[in-house]
Amino acid sequence: MVLTLCPAPLMQQNTDGSARGWWLLAGCEAVVAVALPLRRRVPVTVFLVIVNTLVAAVVWGAADGVRLSSLVFLSLAAALYGVGSHSTSWAGTWTALLGGGAVVAAGLWTNHLTAASPQYRGGSDVLAVVAPMPLAWATGFAARTHRANLAATAQRVEDVLRAQRVREQQAAQQERVRIAREMHDVVAHSLTLLVVRAETLRARGGELPSWSRTQIDGLAVAGRQAGGELRDLLRVLRGPDEAVPPGPVPGLDDLSELLDRSRDAGARVEALIEIPAEGEVLPRLVQLAVYRIVQESLTNARRHAPGAPVRVTVTADAGQLRCEVVNTRPTEPGTAGWGSGLGLVSMRERVDALGGELRAGPTEDGGFQVVAALPVSTESLDAAGV
Repeated sequence: MVLTLCPAPLMQQNTDGSARGWWLLAGCEAVVAVALPLRRRVPVTVFLVIVNTLVAAVVWGAADGVRLSSLVFLSLAAALYGVGSHSTSWAGTWTALLGGGAVVAAGLWTNHLTAASPQYRGGSDVLAVVAPMPLAWATGFAARTHRANLAATAQRVEDVLRAQRVREQQAAQQERVRIAREMHDVVAHSLTLLVVRAETLRARGGELPSWSRTQIDGLAVAGRQAGGELRDLLRVLRGPDEAVPPGPVPGLDDLSELLDRSRDAGARVEALIEIPAEGEVLPRLVQLAVYRIVQESLTNARRHAPGAPVRVTVTADAGQLRCEVVNTRPTEPGTAGWGSGLGLVSMRERVDALGGELRAGPTEDGGFQVVAALPVSTESLDAAGV
């Protein structure tokens, strides 16, 4: 805008320094200053207003013996650039070009009739000003075409990225189905075989020592439970279309049964479970997290510290549910080589997802301790994104 309006006043003194020339130039500049900022919204209207204003000012000045600097037509070039750059209708473009040409022709004819003297009549100087104007329109049209090409390219890139995301989702789903198939063929078969053998042993319980019957019953129950959980996991892996409503989510009420199964397997477990008073409902996700933490901690204690007493404490206080599982130094050699080492990682992910804290590590007496603190208030869970 500044580069369009400033050159004409700078050259006016050399063209015509009279007061009438300055007033005429000021009027043109005022119209241009108001109209030119609107060229993006109404480019054709702005161009027609400016071309009529400039032609009228030049013809009027020539009739009064006043000249305007030729640089005043820079605003006309800017307006014509706006037509090429922002006019999306060919009808509007032709209206601007033909209308502007007609106004210039009419102004030139009027100038020859009303000029104060022959030296104020337009001729080759008018041609020199008008001839480059189509270049301004062509430059604007090229800019609009370039923007359209960039937008089309961006849209194509977005389409490619969207198609790539779809392919990735399809590939991920296919991989999940493949994993589910492998788990079904390998793990489910092994679990089924384990349960069948346990049931066979239980059927021949009269031939076995009395202490082994309870262990076999626990083995069969654990195998059936693991098989059910595996089937639910396989349905989730195969996708929502094949998923069925899952079974009841284990919670604090199921901890007693979990502890009993651990005792039946030979573990020495002491428990202090203070479930909140009736009417205070704990979020199911928090209950599930505590259940899984206790389950994994008992499994790790049996694996790495067999024979060691285990103390399980679950209490609710100050808007938190605190779970602590501690075992002492093992009295028998453990099976440190078993497992994948992901138990603590899984526990930490559950606790972090609920906005809680987890501490796990050895104790001073050579045992191991797992402590989790989980928020139970709705505000805390909302803050954690649950």
